[in-house]
Amino acid sequence: MNEFLFQVAISTVKSLIIIVALLTGFAYMTLFERKVAARIQIRFGPNRVGPFGLFQPLADGIKLFFKEDVMPRGADRWVYLAAPCISAMVALAAFAVIPIGPPISIAGRQVGMYLSDAGIGILYVLAVGSLGVYGITLAGWASNNKYSLLGGIRASAQMISYELSLGLSIMGVVMIVGSTNMTEIVEYQSTWPMFLLQPLGFLLYLTSGIAETNRAPFDLPEAESELVAGYHTEYSGMKFALFYMAEYINMITVSSIATTLYLGGYKGPIADGPWWFLLKVVTLLFFYVWVRATLPRLRYDRLMNFGWRILLPLALVNVMLTAAGILVLG
Repeated sequence: MNEFLFQVAISTVKSLIIIVALLTGFAYMTLFERKVAARIQIRFGPNRVGPFGLFQPLADGIKLFFKEDVMPRGADRWVYLAAPCISAMVALAAFAVIPIGPPISIAGRQVGMYLSDAGIGILYVLAVGSLGVYGITLAGWASNNKYSLLGGIRASAQMISYELSLGLSIMGVVMIVGSTNMTEIVEYQSTWPMFLLQPLGFLLYLTSGIAETNRAPFDLPEAESELVAGYHTEYSGMKFALFYMAEYINMITVSSIATTLYLGGYKGPIADGPWWFLLKVVTLLFFYVWVRATLPRLRYDRLMNFGWRILLPLALVNVMLTAAGILVLG
């Protein structure tokens, strides 16, 4: 019984730590993006609220909390309210199987630095990640706005096309390691990171991940120049903040999965630890911001062509090359 209570307490504490860390990461990721994009574009970025602008996320949160909450006439009330909640909950749930560090000892027991060491870790991530599009699509449909509906439809079409190449890009890692368990994949990379064996898969995953999170240059479900703000045009206040939060947490999750699968996770050249995991994730998030601040938005037909005619065939080629390599090298 004591062991059961210990496991319940540990799982509860882990869940709270993950939620607080992701919410804090979301808040300061918004500041990080604005600062980095400003420097790339020879600007200063937020620097008025607190030292170096560090209190800007708090100011933004207070503003959104007190902002007038408006619901469009003719909207489907319950679906309209549920959509941002779905997006936020799915974004938080996806992090459950990602190991951020080696096991530690607490009260004489080994405790893994993850919420769940699921044997189907990668399948769980793909399954939960694909649910996020429901929040976006439902928001577009429930808003009773043609621009929002178009944004929701774009999001679903984009998810189908890029989810295929994203899943296939991960298959190379699974074939080499022979497991879908995230911890085993990290341990396999004790000598060399996986991106040296799977450079094409790594690039395909990063590209598909940017498209999956609806980030520029693949942010067609929002596309201000065409759809006002796309699926969240009719959202304001804290409901808009939930969509905003889901987007940035998804960025953190995609970067964390890339770190786990291709960059060795918490493995490092000196001593393994969560600091290596954090450093790699921040580096990938910097790449996210760099891409957004540099590349223009793709036209929608080119976006779909890129997914179906370029990324998907390359992902299939990567799987075949990996299979051939395993067959030849044993």
